[in-house]
Amino acid sequence: MVFKLVLSDPSIFKTSFDAISSIVDEVQIEVDSDGLRLNAIDRSHITYVHLELKESLFDIYECDKPIKLNVDTDELMKVLKRSKSDDVMELTVDEGHLILQFEGNTKRTFKVKLIDLEYEAPAQPSIEYPIKISVPIATIKDAIQDIEIVADRVAISVDEDNVIFTAIGDFADAEVEYLHGEKVQEKVRAIYAIENIKEMLKAEKFADNTYVSIGNDMPLTLSLELLNDEGELSFLLAPRIEEE
Repeated sequence: MVFKLVLSDPSIFKTSFDAISSIVDEVQIEVDSDGLRLNAIDRSHITYVHLELKESLFDIYECDKPIKLNVDTDELMKVLKRSKSDDVMELTVDEGHLILQFEGNTKRTFKVKLIDLEYEAPAQPSIEYPIKISVPIATIKDAIQDIEIVADRVAISVDEDNVIFTAIGDFADAEVEYLHGEKVQEKVRAIYAIENIKEMLKAEKFADNTYVSIGNDMPLTLSLELLNDEGELSFLLAPRIEEE
């Protein structure tokens, strides 16, 4: 088969798999003529992750028939960490390996062994949310850093004016308000584990456009979208159903 993907910005892969590898141990990457995608869920079924990179994002994209690449995310991340910002990354497949080549001042080639997976990739959940708004990921990251000094979970509320992050700890409380400036007709609230949110935030450099979807005691969806609809990385986090 013909399979060759070339990307002039390997940081897209590096930042996405930095988050993915902290959530799931193994993934199945599906590649066809339209692009590359993966769907995975962690062992505790708390966090679901979806990555899609369109064919148009790549400098060279050759894939003459669909292929599934099963990889250990930690092993892949070890290789991706060796990429540099000015490298050109090339992906090919040969004899049970995913081959990653980085070319900059030097040409470096790594072979990551493909593995056997006993499960099919989970389907992407379809959830109707009452609220989806744009929130800068840097704002979310700062808010979580403020909240985690007092508690290990955060209540996220959205009303007509603000996104509000709150926590009540044993010795201190914290609250962060962000004026979202969007049309919101109702107020919603849900509680999430901070540890799981921090895993998702490792992907902060993936894209500039970040959206939060939320409802009362509903899963939190964090979507990072590339320009020109060329790719998306999204996470769905189950809520903590409990009283504060």
